[in-house]
Amino acid sequence: MSKADVNETQSGKSSESTPPRDANTICRSESTPAMSEERVQRRLAAILAIDVVGYSRLTERDEVGTLATLKSRRQEILQPMISKHNGRIIKLIGDGALIEFGSAVNAVDCAVELQKAMDIANADVAGDRRIVLRAGINLGDVMVEGNDLYGDGVNVAARLESLSEPGGLCISGSVFEQINGKLPHSFVSLGSQTLKNIDRPVQTYRLAGKDGAAAVVSAVELSLPAKPSIVVLPFVNMSADAEQAYFVDGLTEDLITDLSKVPELFVIARNSSFAYKGRSVDTRQIARELGVKYVLEGSARRVADRVRINAQLIDAPAGGHIWADRFDRDLADIFAAQDESSERLWRGSPAS
Repeated sequence: MSKADVNETQSGKSSESTPPRDANTICRSESTPAMSEERVQRRLAAILAIDVVGYSRLTERDEVGTLATLKSRRQEILQPMISKHNGRIIKLIGDGALIEFGSAVNAVDCAVELQKAMDIANADVAGDRRIVLRAGINLGDVMVEGNDLYGDGVNVAARLESLSEPGGLCISGSVFEQINGKLPHSFVSLGSQTLKNIDRPVQTYRLAGKDGAAAVVSAVELSLPAKPSIVVLPFVNMSADAEQAYFVDGLTEDLITDLSKVPELFVIARNSSFAYKGRSVDTRQIARELGVKYVLEGSARRVADRVRINAQLIDAPAGGHIWADRFDRDLADIFAAQDESSERLWRGSPAS
């Protein structure tokens, strides 16, 4: 192109110059992204996060041997297990991994079988050299970029993994709802957990461990017994003195004992009831987990020689109160107050 042609083009006099754009064209081009720009793809996925317990300690003791064992376990146990349950590895992160499943049932089954296989592989290995996994599963919406996944659905799974005990598994409430009645595994409710960098509490369950601690939540929902059924939750100590917790626990135990004497009632045992002590769990969830219709909860506060007891009886499936009452007594009359509250409860129940 000649110098004259260049000058003519720059001055806008060329016969081949681009026609001017109208106002609408200008607005569209400046306010909306190009049509070629990809939208963010999303999908629902069950994410399994796993991590090796004490990996830094293991590598400090034997870096080469630990890495070789880890690679062997991935090839011989992890990858075949994932393929068996129709999952795929999203990424390997050092000693951990993120795995995607299209089904929460497949994810949980894979995690449970994986932990069992790891236990077998560790049977003949010294305790301080074992490769032990923690695992967490969440079902949630994820963002897709190539072969990678991002978002809260992934982050929650990673945080649940950190809550898991060595060799164990933690799952979110969304996962538990999907596997309920479909798998033989049992879980313990941990209530709503506040997870790091997650702006909402997450209902959490852990796979029932070998120690048998806490109340077990069957993946098969319990049916209600023929008789009116009730659980007396541990009463809350409202006193400033922590030592009064013994007094409040004794009050709860006495109520359980008194109600157990009523043949027309089905009363949950003390050990199952006290598994919920100090935890904030919805009464409807407690009722489902224990197979009861009614929940008795309350609090007690002792000041000098006076005690105040608040109690309320809840129809858990309906989510409504049947009655609520308050008892103010001298400490010398505490047994009378317990008897009165037990009688009041009995009279207010459908079995009376």
